[in-house]
Order: sequence, then C-alpha cells, then structure tokens
Amino acid sequence: MDPSSSSSTEGTAAELAPKKPFLRRIFPFLLVVNFAVGGPQRRNQLKRRKRILSKRVFPRIKPRPQTRSSQQLPLPRPEAPKVALPPVPESRQRELFKWILEEKRKVKPGSPAEKKKLNEEKALLKKYIRAESIPNL
Repeated sequence: MDPSSSSSTEGTAAELAPKKPFLRRIFPFLLVVNFAVGGPQRRNQLKRRKRILSKRVFPRIKPRPQTRSSQQLPLPRPEAPKVALPPVPESRQRELFKWILEEKRKVKPGSPAEKKKLNEEKALLKKYIRAESIPNL
C-alpha cells in the first residue's frame, strides 16, 4: 500500500462529495445584495417623505372652551318630511307578483328545507295573483 495512493483517494473523495443545491448556495448572496441595494433606497425614501411632510402647512385647530358641563345632550336631527306616495294600482301589483313568481320558478333549491320554503312562497304568490282583491303594498 502506497501512502501516496491513499491521499489521492481522499482528494477524489472530496471532489466527488455532493454539492449543495443551487438555491442553497445562491440564497445568502441574494440576501446580502438585497439589503445592500434596498437599505439605501428605503432610507432615501423616508428622508424624501419626511421632507415633503415638513413643507406642508397644517392649520392649527384651537379647542373650543366648554361653557357648560361636559355632559351636553346632542341636538336632535331634523327629520325630512315624509312624502306620501300614491297607491300602486292592482294591475301593477299583479304584474309585480307574476314577475316575482317567474323569478322564484328559476331558483334551484339546494336542500329539501329550501325547496319547501320556496314552494310555500310560490303558493302564497299564486294565491295573491288569483285573488279578487290584493293587499296594498
């Protein structure tokens, strides 16, 4: 056994060792570059923002002196006058009920409970459409 041959096998063994994956090797480099480039940019951006804010003139708001106790009741808001709309004619109500019934027929219920509720609503609409007098809306 030649001592020089054992050293040559160690050298080839080191050369044959598996390399780290590409991202494992490049990630530290990218991290350093990111901080080296992004740090100064961020600092300049903050300086610029601070300079702009310092140039703005904000008006000073003086607090109003409290003449009464601190627990004042809020003033009631004036309500807008309610406008009475003319009643909807029965023919128009029937058209509206028919349209609602058509839309209810297009709905696809997901569960038996939904289907039951939908059928009850449709039955009520049919009852209103067939009735001689319709309740006012």
